Amino acid sequence: MVIDDEVLAVLTAIVTVACALGIALSFPRNPEPFTAIGLLNEQGKIGDYPRVLVAGEPAKLHVFLMNHLGKAAMLKVEAKIGARGRIPSNSTPLDAPPVWERAVILGHGQNATIPVEIAVAEPGVNLALVFELWQYDASKGEWVYTGRWCHLYVNVTRGAP
Repeated sequence: MVIDDEVLAVLTAIVTVACALGIALSFPRNPEPFTAIGLLNEQGKIGDYPRVLVAGEPAKLHVFLMNHLGKAAMLKVEAKIGARGRIPSNSTPLDAPPVWERAVILGHGQNATIPVEIAVAEPGVNLALVFELWQYDASKGEWVYTGRWCHLYVNVTRGAP
């Protein structure tokens, strides 16, 4: 049986692609480590968040945390009060004191849903309830901002006298 040059070229291309694919799939992949934070409502679900709060009365929410760092980690959530245009960035936390915080230890692949109650003292429009994720760095002996955060804009009204 005689194979012409075109058939040989196609067979060579198929074998080359198959070999390259086989080699690529045989190397173990190291997924990029990450942490995550999310905001959930009072029932622990996404959506149906409060939009109007009464000053001094607590808003009930939940914060969801996830650890995929490949090792156990001590994580902390700090809640702060910001405003529209005054929220954290991926490199800088909000320059405001925390009004609530909670630390947890999560193993790799673990998550936690933490109930939160935050009361905003003063009325305001477009205030931001900001939740920042921090990680304890044992080599530095301090908490380090992860650049992960979420927020909820609310209007806060004055309570009845």
